[in-house]
Amino acid sequence: MTQEREGELLMLSLSIIESWFPILSILSMAYIGALHTYMYSLIIALFFFIILMFKRKRFSELKNRAAYKDLLLTSFFITTLFALIFIGMRYTTAGNMAVIVFLQLLFAFFYFNVLGKEKMDRSHLIGSVIMGVGAIIVLIPQELHFNKGDLFILAGAAIAPFANLYQKRAREFCSSETILTFRTVVGLPFIAALAYFLEPAVTYSAFKQALPYLLIIGIAVYVVSKIMWIEALHRVSITKVSAMMGLVPLMTVVFAYLFLNETPSANQALGLIPILVGGYILTRPIKTKSSG
Repeated sequence: MTQEREGELLMLSLSIIESWFPILSILSMAYIGALHTYMYSLIIALFFFIILMFKRKRFSELKNRAAYKDLLLTSFFITTLFALIFIGMRYTTAGNMAVIVFLQLLFAFFYFNVLGKEKMDRSHLIGSVIMGVGAIIVLIPQELHFNKGDLFILAGAAIAPFANLYQKRAREFCSSETILTFRTVVGLPFIAALAYFLEPAVTYSAFKQALPYLLIIGIAVYVVSKIMWIEALHRVSITKVSAMMGLVPLMTVVFAYLFLNETPSANQALGLIPILVGGYILTRPIKTKSSG
């Protein structure tokens, strides 16, 4: 099996895991609330990150002071991003969450290609417009007003490219395990404080009922899927990886229908199509004219 094929299989598996994230979160939130779901998931993930750090002898990387600026900015943006997503999921559906988060691709090209110094190819511009149309279709329902949960998640999608930018820079100084551990340690107290002040205290009975979902989120989503993401990047181009992430919202809508009885609205079904088509166009490698 070629490395390219291995990377594609990793991304397919990753897409399946990530598509369950909003569904499992909503199931857990029924018992302990959104921010508590995020907090306990981080605690579970941190336990496994520390084991990985010891096993792979990564703690020495924390001595590199040059990495701290990017590590701190990564922690800030990642923590804010997921806080917005979890708060937003209190007011919207799993399907909407998956579709809107995928719009981070649109924001990334807007920040770095339209406003930034990188020149934007015509096909990428077309893809951005198509994705924008899809976003409007999803976000504006028949009543012509925005769902506040969708707006929280859209704000998270808007800052996701900055989180990825600083995470990529931090990767030049230290390993992925160190980045994941550092951002979890820094973000956890902030999320715990938000959960304490904004949500009611969690009872033992409620925590026990939510625990199966928390374990899956913490281990599968925050540990396994992140490792698979990094391994896939070693084998497949970033453009292909980004394009294959378009499978996530599609799978989430399907699984939400099967397991949460969330019937996709006409707007959601229609909006999903241009978002996926635009995402595919947006992440296609630019064809260069051969000389001679």
